[in-house]
Order: sequence, then structure tokens, then C-alpha cells
Amino acid sequence: MNQQLNIPAGYLKDNLGRLVPIENVEAIDLERHELVLALVTKAKELQQDMLKFKLDAFGDVAAMVDLSLEQYGVKVGGKKGNVSLTSFDGKYKVQRSIAEHITFDERLLAAKALIDQCIHRWTENSGTEIKALVEQAFQVDKQGNLSTTRILGLRRIKIDDKDWIKAMEAIADSIQITGSKSYIRLYERCGDTDQFKPVSLDLAAL
Repeated sequence: MNQQLNIPAGYLKDNLGRLVPIENVEAIDLERHELVLALVTKAKELQQDMLKFKLDAFGDVAAMVDLSLEQYGVKVGGKKGNVSLTSFDGKYKVQRSIAEHITFDERLLAAKALIDQCIHRWTENSGTEIKALVEQAFQVDKQGNLSTTRILGLRRIKIDDKDWIKAMEAIADSIQITGSKSYIRLYERCGDTDQFKPVSLDLAAL
């Protein structure tokens, strides 16, 4: 099975790029070579089938959402967000999820400065716990990235302080949506329970 068109008939190319006559290749090496090429060819065909399924699934779900909206005379432009579709018998479920990638612009620096002002005032007498929480929120990982979850978590802390409130507004203003990724997930109900198990399309999970 020779898939490389630039290799003369009767030859194989080794891992150093040298042409080797097939009659000089050990039988077991040739069998292994043929097996690997056959499996990779099947995998690439499966990969294309999965890609087609993914595109078809997104299109079908979007069409279903549009059909439902039309019943109420409503049209929604752009991405229509997360949605869950369930079969009539309740046995299967399809979920479309859209995860947004969030970063922060330079206004986050203003938020941090305002928070530091708050902590400086509060820790004159007490408040070391909130200081540790804030320092943890603004820590970066090995790649130098901030944790959006921790920073956004600060906004859930309700503190009646004008600098804190202003800092939370600065965090909100600094949020930038830099992209999104869409997912299709399929689930099957576990017997008569209310639990669902994923229909895995991951080879390693099968």
C-alpha cells in the first residue's frame, strides 16, 4: 500500500528518507508498515465522517431552534446560545453549548488599584482574609494568564464600599469576548433514572 506518489514502484522510503527496494524489507517490517497505513487511512476517513456529522448536527439543531421560534413569530440573529433537545420518549438528549473565551483589557489594572486601596484601608485593623482572596484571584499561571473564574468571582462578593463597587464596575468594563467555541454533546438516559450518560465519540473513552 503505497500512498506516497513520489516514491518509485517497488520501493519504500525509510525514516531517514532513503529509498529501499521492497525485496530488501523484512517481511515483518512490511506487514507492520501496511497495517499502520491501513489503520491511519481508516482513521482519516472516520475523522472526515465525524467532521461531517458535527457540521450537520450544528445545522440541524439551528434549524430546529429556528422552527420553534417561528411558531411565536420570533427571529434571533447571530449565535443563539446554549440549547438542549430531548427525544419524545426522554431517552436521548442533545445539547449545543457555546463557551466564550474571556480576557481582560487594561481597565483591569484600574480595578486592581482600586481594590488595593480598599485592602489598605481595611487591613489597618482587620480584613486579612479578603486580602488573601484578592491576591489569589490576581495570580497568574505558568503561561502568565489570569484566572477569569477567580477574577469574576470577586464580583459576587457584596461589599458596601464605593471604591470596591467602582473596582467591580472596572472589572465588568474590562471584560473582552475574544472568541467562542461551540460543542455538540449527546446523552442517553440510564435506564429509568433521571441520570444521563454521554454518548462518547472519543476513542480513548470507548
